[in-house]
Amino acid sequence: MNILLLGYGKMGKIIGEIAESRGHSIAGKINIENKSDLDLLDPSQIDVAIEFSQPEAAFENISWAINHGVPIVVGTTGWLDKKKEVEALTLEKEGSFFYASNFSVGVNIFFKVNELLSKLMNETKGYEVSIEEIHHTAKKDAPSGTAITLAEGIIKNLSEKDSWNLAGETNSQENSVEITSKRIDPAPGTHIIRYKSEIDDIEISHTAHSRQGFALGAVLVAEWIPSKKGVLSMDDFLSF
Repeated sequence: MNILLLGYGKMGKIIGEIAESRGHSIAGKINIENKSDLDLLDPSQIDVAIEFSQPEAAFENISWAINHGVPIVVGTTGWLDKKKEVEALTLEKEGSFFYASNFSVGVNIFFKVNELLSKLMNETKGYEVSIEEIHHTAKKDAPSGTAITLAEGIIKNLSEKDSWNLAGETNSQENSVEITSKRIDPAPGTHIIRYKSEIDDIEISHTAHSRQGFALGAVLVAEWIPSKKGVLSMDDFLSF
């Protein structure tokens, strides 16, 4: 396959290396320095685009791919206020748009464990839930997209919670899941769910040791998506 890399930072470079090691070709490497080169590319020569750029560039990159009939796999977070626009454009153009806050298979198993635990905790009183996430200092958005996905899984199943807030915000409420974000090098990503009570604490966590799992997951999805249409997610890919 010919893969277009939209974003060529640390993740983009690892994705490119893994893609080439699996026999694919890189059709282009677009970042902030050569952004204008995007309009010089021939979309008919691109099988799929993988988007790991910056929040401020993601929407434009995604729109370009969908408007040009290029299936796109997106891992950038921090732009989700425009996700509904992207989904509507995908359906209008009969395109292929895949978003995941995290492409690691282990993290997606962790999402399911989190939802199961929140269902169990919904039947148990006296516990207060919180989320802590730790990433490297180059990560610009906070909380992480993965932490938001975890919070959404809790909110879906825990009747006393209906929103999330970033720790330190003045608008926090009792019915909100508090997320603490820390930026410490060289941490690729740690997410901790805690249920605290006067009697005991329950805690589950996921720690990534490198970016390899995220990058490989993105490439595997890129290999899978060309024959698919619509708005897609890791649940579709993993058949959870």
